[in-house]
Amino acid sequence: MTMTRGLVLRALAGFYTIATEEGDLIEARLRGKMKKERQASDLAVIGDRVVVERLPDGTGAIASVEPRERRFSRRQPGPRGSWREDVMVANADLVAIVFACDRPPPNPRLIDRFLVVTEYNEVPALIVANKVDLIGADAALELFGPYERIGYDVVYTAAKGGIGLEDLRERLAGKLSIVTGPSGVGKSTLLNALQPGLQLATGDVSEVESGKGKHTTTHAELHPLVGDAGGYVADTPGIRQLGLWQIPATELAWCFPEFREHLGACAFNDCSHLHEPRCGLRAAVETGVVSAQRYDSYRRLLTGDLAG
Repeated sequence: MTMTRGLVLRALAGFYTIATEEGDLIEARLRGKMKKERQASDLAVIGDRVVVERLPDGTGAIASVEPRERRFSRRQPGPRGSWREDVMVANADLVAIVFACDRPPPNPRLIDRFLVVTEYNEVPALIVANKVDLIGADAALELFGPYERIGYDVVYTAAKGGIGLEDLRERLAGKLSIVTGPSGVGKSTLLNALQPGLQLATGDVSEVESGKGKHTTTHAELHPLVGDAGGYVADTPGIRQLGLWQIPATELAWCFPEFREHLGACAFNDCSHLHEPRCGLRAAVETGVVSAQRYDSYRRLLTGDLAG
């Protein structure tokens, strides 16, 4: 019995492509014993580090999945009104959240939802403001500059114009990065421009779908990056609504980094920051220290009002 360790690059219909420590690729399936184990979430996803048994026919059987250091998850509907965790990528070093400057225009509340998930999972976030050529650098800075002032790293790109590609390449080098964002923002086009050999499927924004964009990526897959530093990028299916997976209400405010210094100034330890008197966070909003727009995102997420 020959065992090896590897990284899950692709997962589709019960088949897994594993990059082994020896440098080859193995097509593997989960051992029957693993399938029978009751799990709260996905048994194996891209980014998982696994132990694989090499079989005589050249394929493999996944014997075990190593504990995940990090996960990037979304909430999926389950039976009878329940919810389950959909782990998109395991062990990511960076989440590159791609939004278009236009076509479709960025939705600040959706940006905030993505950022909240990265903060809760403690995975560093990179905001990629794509299609900057459609509106110009000044207008793009007006849209995404507030996130830079909070402390987020923002890269301004235009895949078709070759703008910002080197900056983005430097940030992804040597890391296991998720490239995510809504449909139609140009994720796959951007990755193709970054590394032409990827040849990922692309699609135009659909006018029929009110400019929200068509889904062109149907499954998540890790793609190796060329270059001395190496690294992988995960191209993930477009997400229009990102469900927040099991983020306790008491921890939501912490997921807004600029709120943190004000959370200890509230009169009540269990302050929800919605209606209690002498709330330190609301005072910061009223004086303009904290963005009213970001506070509104917090309020909507806490109360479940995700419209708009």
